[in-house]
Amino acid sequence: MIGIAVIGAGAFGQKHMDAIAQIDDAEVITIMGRREEQIRGIAEQFGIANYTTDFDEAINTPGVDAVIIASPTQLHAQQGIAAMRAGKHVMIEIPMCDSVTDAEALCEVQKETGMVAMAGHTRRFNPSHQWVHNKIVAGDLNIQQMDVQTYFFRRTNTNAKGEPRSWTDHLLWHHACHTVDLFAYQTGEEIVQAQAIQGPKHPELGIAMDMSIQLKSASGAICTLSLSFNNDGPLGTFFRYICDNGTYIARYDDLVDGRENPIDVSQVDVSMNGIELQDREFLSAIRENREPNASVHQAAAAMRVLGALETQLEG
Repeated sequence: MIGIAVIGAGAFGQKHMDAIAQIDDAEVITIMGRREEQIRGIAEQFGIANYTTDFDEAINTPGVDAVIIASPTQLHAQQGIAAMRAGKHVMIEIPMCDSVTDAEALCEVQKETGMVAMAGHTRRFNPSHQWVHNKIVAGDLNIQQMDVQTYFFRRTNTNAKGEPRSWTDHLLWHHACHTVDLFAYQTGEEIVQAQAIQGPKHPELGIAMDMSIQLKSASGAICTLSLSFNNDGPLGTFFRYICDNGTYIARYDDLVDGRENPIDVSQVDVSMNGIELQDREFLSAIRENREPNASVHQAAAAMRVLGALETQLEG
């Protein structure tokens, strides 16, 4: 049994708790949050015996082998480094950090400690994207263009459950990170060209609310990504794969072809829940003492692209 501490009990921390409950040989030992009353209620809801508002107490709780970090982005790197140096395996929710310097530090500490360290790139594990990936690996498809829309309505600091947030989300370092990593993963190639423009910054939040990004892989495949926090309509991220042998549209764990005919992806993996599959990969890598899919080293490539884009946008 692998004991887990979940750091951050917001929307995604709770999704990981739900996922771990579906995995036989893992157990959430403790959870950590900022407000004691809230964290106590969540611990009771999920049947978790321990809870705390202190990070060091959480990761050093007896029985904890691994840490899932779903705290505010700005804490990811320092908490990931501290957990590894405490002898704990870590999975850091996307983005694993918000600077190239922190990404490099995470990779160095992973080498130093030898702990399993993974970034939460759920798109690699969604059955819809796995189905496309398997076709590419088999030689049945080649991507010509990925056309991606990431649309939310977040003019205030709220999380995926509509609850107040203590930190500010970011289109580039968080939401674009999903697509930059997935484009490189699906093409199997380095991103050799990247450019971006952004709209006006929110007067209170201090972030761009609209953004457009273009990417190109080594072989010439392109990706067009549109992002907005101003979209008052269907929310989420929608991926259109335009390939040499068909067009496919992925909406989280669901997949249709270019004419909206459903594609059965129920047999792609052991679950239809991308977060559960991500957590299963993390736990398997711990048991097998190997590098996980979406390790911090693999994820660092996307961080470097995002860093270059930020330089363009703020330069």
